[in-house]
Amino acid sequence: MSPEITVAVNGALGRMGSTVLAAAASQDGIRPVGGADVVAATDTVTVSGTSITVPLAPNLQSLFQTIKPDVVVDFTNGEAASDAIVTCIEAGVRVVSGSTGLSPHNLERIKQLAAEKGIGVISASNFALGAVVMMHLAGIASKYFDYADLLESHHEAKVDAPSGTALSIAQAMINGRGSAFVQNIADLQTLDGTRGGNFNGINVHSARMPGRVARHEVVFGATGQTLTMIHDSINRDSFMPGVMLAVRRVVEEKELVVGLDNVLGLSKQKP
Repeated sequence: MSPEITVAVNGALGRMGSTVLAAAASQDGIRPVGGADVVAATDTVTVSGTSITVPLAPNLQSLFQTIKPDVVVDFTNGEAASDAIVTCIEAGVRVVSGSTGLSPHNLERIKQLAAEKGIGVISASNFALGAVVMMHLAGIASKYFDYADLLESHHEAKVDAPSGTALSIAQAMINGRGSAFVQNIADLQTLDGTRGGNFNGINVHSARMPGRVARHEVVFGATGQTLTMIHDSINRDSFMPGVMLAVRRVVEEKELVVGLDNVLGLSKQKP
């Protein structure tokens, strides 16, 4: 029988963080043991839907003075996420990160440190299995079309646009095609930005509104036809199977793995 994997969550009081704690509590062989959040006003938090109470701290450094989990799941943003991941690696704690806004410089720093310390880190822009499969299929389809639009919509509180998933899909499309797409340039654009952002010829559009969790739509165009791929995340539970899969996998890793496609075996090699 495999040993139990203990999990703490950075950003534990957020909507995604609380969902991760609850998901961990429902899994065989995985146990939530703590959380960190900058707005923590108490030293414990109750896992949603359970009677389980775990230690809570305002940051990971403080949390690690109380407990040292096998894995930290992080859903913060940008530099805060980068600093959190580095803190974990230096403490010998593995990381599963769904954080957005990590720069190439951030990832290179994390890659070097993870390899140096022999600590597994899995960083993915999206943990919904369907979204990852869609990304893979969009890369395959791209070689057969010259035109493409990518539309994504999320809840109104999302801080970045376009989403990290949209950028990952767009990059997969360019990788699959091997070159930029052909792009229509309007002779007259009566409203600036109507054609969206330009990612190597892909028109990228972002919407933010209440009632939406996440939707990504790719539309390919060719003479007399279009091909549309859509993935919807109806709620945050949609991400949990992928997160738990990554938690189980990261304990076997000793370096940085980027993208859930590498965990699912959809890529031939790790980046």
